[in-house]
Amino acid sequence: MSQEHLHNRIGTDRITSRQIDELVGLARGISADGTINQSEVEFLQKWLAANMAISDQPMIGKLYARINDILADGVADAEECADLLDTLNSFSSRDFELGEVMKATTLPLCDPAPTLGFAQRRYCFTGTFNFGDRKACETEVVARGGVCGSLTQKTNVLVIGMYATESWKHSAFGTKIVKAVDYRTAGIPITIVSEEHWARHLR
Repeated sequence: MSQEHLHNRIGTDRITSRQIDELVGLARGISADGTINQSEVEFLQKWLAANMAISDQPMIGKLYARINDILADGVADAEECADLLDTLNSFSSRDFELGEVMKATTLPLCDPAPTLGFAQRRYCFTGTFNFGDRKACETEVVARGGVCGSLTQKTNVLVIGMYATESWKHSAFGTKIVKAVDYRTAGIPITIVSEEHWARHLR
């Protein structure tokens, strides 16, 4: 490796490190009050767009794509904001790198995972998805004759997004998982599956 190449590489690493530190600071500031609003989501989108060109960090790219999905319809709804807040809380504490796949053994998934149907079945989605935003996931279910909505005792299937932290019980979307487990324990027939298992049934 030439001296010039080494110098450029070190310089790039310093820029990237500075970006990550700045992003962690932004995440802490935005999530400090326990809420996130439309203007904060839009501000974060602009910051990420400005920094995408000089950073090859996958966590920045994935976070940017996630926020673009949220704002695709021009509105960051309450559930999307809650999911993003959980992501920012984890990011600001350096609890994980965005893109780390949740270990299935830490989740109360149905074992063995059952075959999924869609026609006249009620689905609920929670967490951050590799497939796309929550609306994109719901569209796939509706296109196959299913129904989507909030978690209730009438929900047939809860799908948990692929990206999460090990401390999911303390996350914004973790409350849905705990609620679904409570339903299941009470004898209500609700299926809890991973995004990966759900996505296989779309083929």
